[in-house]
Amino acid sequence: MIRVFIADDHAITRRGLQQIIAEESDMTVGGEAQSTTQALEFARLCEWDVLILDTSLPDHNGLDVLKELRHEYPKRSILILTMNPDEQFAIRAFKAGAAGYLTKESTPDELIHALRKVAEGGRYVSPTLAERLASRVANHEQPLHENLSDREYQVMHYLATGKTVSEISRQLSLSVKTISTYRARLLEKMNLKNNAELMRYAVTHHLFE
Repeated sequence: MIRVFIADDHAITRRGLQQIIAEESDMTVGGEAQSTTQALEFARLCEWDVLILDTSLPDHNGLDVLKELRHEYPKRSILILTMNPDEQFAIRAFKAGAAGYLTKESTPDELIHALRKVAEGGRYVSPTLAERLASRVANHEQPLHENLSDREYQVMHYLATGKTVSEISRQLSLSVKTISTYRARLLEKMNLKNNAELMRYAVTHHLFE
């Protein structure tokens, strides 16, 4: 029996995932969490084989949670399920220890296939994302945003989608000053002057679609 742990801050998403998994005779939901704090706490209390993790959970960087749980449970698998289709984010997730990466536009059948594959110790990436990753390798692309740290990249994501520094501060439970520092660093690394240029960059490079 594959025991699945769900970490997502949307109750509707968690319920939907539970219903999909409940239809499989070889799977069961062993627990759920709605924040990174809960995810870390409950993951240490629940028995699970695969963790479905949304990296946009409130109160901490999801990639930090991924790294921490992979360090504590190296033999268990973590499947990223996110709204973010960006291949650069997928690369960062795999480097942090993810066994699979799916967007929330995926079908229930694809989710189940991914869960079974990572539970067996394999890796999973959707065919569409795999094609985009292969294209980048073939073209030897290395855009400026690849030079950002995980936290800088996360702040860039929020800025590019129109969030203010104050909103990002609340989302990540960090001070406004800290977020402003990350903003200054990422703009400098990417040779950009302001948020408007950052948004244009994100559109040009098809980030966060």
